[in-house]
Amino acid sequence: MEYMSQEGYDKLVAELHQLERVELPRVKEAIAEARDKGDLSENFEYHAAKREQARLLGRIRFKQRVLEFARVIDKSKLGGDGVCLLSRVEMTNLVNNMKMVYTLVSPHEANLREGKISIKSPIGQALLNKKVGDVVEVQVPAGTQKLRIDSIQMS
Repeated sequence: MEYMSQEGYDKLVAELHQLERVELPRVKEAIAEARDKGDLSENFEYHAAKREQARLLGRIRFKQRVLEFARVIDKSKLGGDGVCLLSRVEMTNLVNNMKMVYTLVSPHEANLREGKISIKSPIGQALLNKKVGDVVEVQVPAGTQKLRIDSIQMS
């Protein structure tokens, strides 16, 4: 079971709809056009379209599987003063005194450009259930980071 926000669930449904209703028909049409050109054994366009179809079908199956086991989290039932899924956490890196703000989300919603990190990432795991003022040490590829939690808000 994978918990996620309503926004993340809706986005995943929209992506699946786009793949099934737009992308897949486009690829099937490309396969039909390439097939009409004759000899399939040396038809690059046909083989490329078949590879694209296989890639799309894999993505569709993956998204269907994620949605099958997804559970939308009820924000009203989240609470307390500790860090949990959908918490917006402001923290300070004590090594370089840099401020950071992240929202903890499911792995399928993670997007670093939007400030959303996976709850299963090293930083996400280290922050879970911590409170304002706590200092956590996190092992990341760049080394060990010491992070102080400055504030926690529900997003």
